Amino acid sequence: MALIPGRAGGVLLHPTSLPGPHGIGEIGPEAHEWVDWLAAAGCRLWQILPLGPTAIANSPYQALSSFAGNPLLISLADLQEKGWIAGADLAPFASFPADRVDFDRLIAVKGELLDRAASTAVRAAEIEEREAHDAFVEAERTWLEDAALFTVLSRKFDGRPWVEWPSPLAARDRAALADARRDLAAEVEGETWKQYWFYRQWDALHHHAQHSGLAIIGDVPIYAASNSADVWAHRELFRLDANGVALAVAGVPPDYFSSTGQLWGNPVYDWPRHAESGYAWWIDRVRAGLRLVDILRIDHFRGLEAFWEVPAGLPTAEKGRWVKGPGKRFLSTLRSALGGLPLLAEDLGFVTPRVVALRRAFRLPGMRILQFGLEAGTAGAASGDLPHRYEPGAAAYTGTHDNDTAKGWYASAPEATRDFTRRYLGTNDDGVVPAMVRAIWSSVADWAIVPMQDFLGLGSEARMNRPGTGEGNWDWRMTGEQWERAPQGWLAELNRIYGRTEQPAPA
Repeated sequence: MALIPGRAGGVLLHPTSLPGPHGIGEIGPEAHEWVDWLAAAGCRLWQILPLGPTAIANSPYQALSSFAGNPLLISLADLQEKGWIAGADLAPFASFPADRVDFDRLIAVKGELLDRAASTAVRAAEIEEREAHDAFVEAERTWLEDAALFTVLSRKFDGRPWVEWPSPLAARDRAALADARRDLAAEVEGETWKQYWFYRQWDALHHHAQHSGLAIIGDVPIYAASNSADVWAHRELFRLDANGVALAVAGVPPDYFSSTGQLWGNPVYDWPRHAESGYAWWIDRVRAGLRLVDILRIDHFRGLEAFWEVPAGLPTAEKGRWVKGPGKRFLSTLRSALGGLPLLAEDLGFVTPRVVALRRAFRLPGMRILQFGLEAGTAGAASGDLPHRYEPGAAAYTGTHDNDTAKGWYASAPEATRDFTRRYLGTNDDGVVPAMVRAIWSSVADWAIVPMQDFLGLGSEARMNRPGTGEGNWDWRMTGEQWERAPQGWLAELNRIYGRTEQPAPA
């Protein structure tokens, strides 16, 4: 049963950013230690990014499947313990950096090791383990069959987008699919073993978190990646031409992060077709997400009220248009299907009164970002992102994964913003970052969440993402030394004195 906290504090840290010996944070021993660390600090929330398998620029918001887990997160220690890999197989990871993910090298080394382990499982799994795997495959067949085949075909065709595959496979000709499943059966089954391992490990971690009183906030991107099993298998749900190429793509107009807007490139939905199906695909998607976490952050929530549509082929997002989204009808259907809406609305960016009204109509918490409030306050704006204007029910942050770290933000801010920040927080330069954390913890916002980089006081070198750029993102990792030095006692004190240590209640 999901845990829904009342007044609570927590940390934003994606599993890839955890320390560990295998080049990337994993969902094995270190993740379980992280859960224990959070619980000991009095936290009741752990927020993560999407868990899907990444492809384009390693972004978790451009997954190859909206339902699958990222095999790179699989704990190799667990596979070694189970006998799927040998200790000698882990030797190459000794030379990987500890403070970042070298994705190109990791994908080659860990990917090949997982392929070998899966091949061994296909050939030599014992009866009990195979029965558990087969039961998983049957339970997840509605998405796993397509996701596994898509992954194998992508590899077969050297990572080319599915619209460039041989036309019978791109068009999902029944005979072509049957031939591919037969010819590639062992490789496809290997992919199902990876998903079985991921889900088994994540379920154990999630259970540990719940037992520790921690609610996990997950993340569902509002759009599916164009080169994904979702779009390939459900072309009718997206605005595509006869060849599967997007007629229009998603993004946002010029904003805080980019003067030319953000061109995400994802195909936009054919929302009338979704409505005809009773939003079945979306219901399945959210239900699958809530199997893994307790609360789902709906990325770009404002797109449910109206979304920015850019004609395909344009180089920037400036020349788009706002198109009405599915709004209340969609959320009402989703609530009825799920028996509730354990969602967090990412209501940032160009937010209109209609977006606010939609969020409030369904009593969804929204997000308040202190960096934005301090910048607006410089101009005398009565910003809702300043703590004295927060409302109960909000989730407050120093910054998000898209922002610079608090230290980096302050260092690069105009002096007028720095001056207002010092005066608003009642501190000097050295005290700005901890004062920002204290400000959101002491606020009336129900949830106070700090990116781990801000809790550690790290600068721009630890930034997770720079929107509008395609390189150098998503690779930050916390080192073991940084974790050891983290002031856990101070976080526990903040949670205690500001009343954020309540146990979550079952949903």
